[in-house]
Amino acid sequence: MIPVYRGGTHLPDLLQELEPLTEPHTTAAGHTMRVTEVILVHDCGPDDSDHVLREASEKHEWILPVWLSRNFGQHPATIAGMASSSGDWIVTMDEDGQHDPADIDSLLDTAMAKQARLVYAAPVNPAPHSAFRNVTSRTSKRVINLIAGGTDAAAFHSFRLVLGEVGRSVAAYAGHGVYLDVALTWVTDAPATAPVTLRAEGDRQSGYSTLKLLSHFWRMVLTSGTRGLRAVSLLGVVLAVLGAAVACYFVIARLNGDEPPQGWTSLVVLLLLMGGVILFSLGVIAEYVGVAVSMAMGKPPYLITSDPQLGPLGRAPDGVAQS
Repeated sequence: MIPVYRGGTHLPDLLQELEPLTEPHTTAAGHTMRVTEVILVHDCGPDDSDHVLREASEKHEWILPVWLSRNFGQHPATIAGMASSSGDWIVTMDEDGQHDPADIDSLLDTAMAKQARLVYAAPVNPAPHSAFRNVTSRTSKRVINLIAGGTDAAAFHSFRLVLGEVGRSVAAYAGHGVYLDVALTWVTDAPATAPVTLRAEGDRQSGYSTLKLLSHFWRMVLTSGTRGLRAVSLLGVVLAVLGAAVACYFVIARLNGDEPPQGWTSLVVLLLLMGGVILFSLGVIAEYVGVAVSMAMGKPPYLITSDPQLGPLGRAPDGVAQS
């Protein structure tokens, strides 16, 4: 299952590497496997990926294109692909070529050896990104581990193998804004990992800007559970106790004849601090409410359509579908 956003350049080479895996073969551990279908989810990127999908699906019967109504993002596109799958296992990988299809055998062998329903690729080399992005990625995953409790976010990776029935079930109940890997941990035991070597992405630039990466991280926080809300409550209790302690100090100081420090500076600083904490807490609560409202309103995480070139949008003035 490959979400396609700007894959017009790299996708043909990746499909060429996947083609030999569509024939039965034996893995290193002695398991017989084959790729029965390659699902390409068109996430409405700005390039000509749609033409590549059409040509590939016409050439190979094992290619299944899935068309989304607009750009929804990598995780919703991946969930849409899972919902459209039919295999015993589902492999998700990127379109840019950094994931080697030959490593699928290793993922499957690990799943069978450890009886794991979910296996993540564990790169033995740094991801082909900037040092800043790699450091911030590791830091954000540590934060998620702290917030979620029991979730090993450090193992999360877009190159993953999941049992087919598990992946399709997650795709069925995952609501708007749900982070896919967090949703998978809700229904599986601790995931296994298999070592892989990442390849270079080529000349393609990452589709994730700093703002999108921050939004990506925040979605992980919001869907990792309600510990964020508990942290807000705990913060309120700590500040209340601190305020009571400060009040007792000034009362005791007054009874002992000491004049409390005068001036408005300390008061203003305290008001600003408390105001910031209150606004931050309300903001966290509002984000959780927003997620709940989106799910209650039935906002879909994705919408699958037919190939737009085969429908009314693809018809020429003479009524004949454009190719």
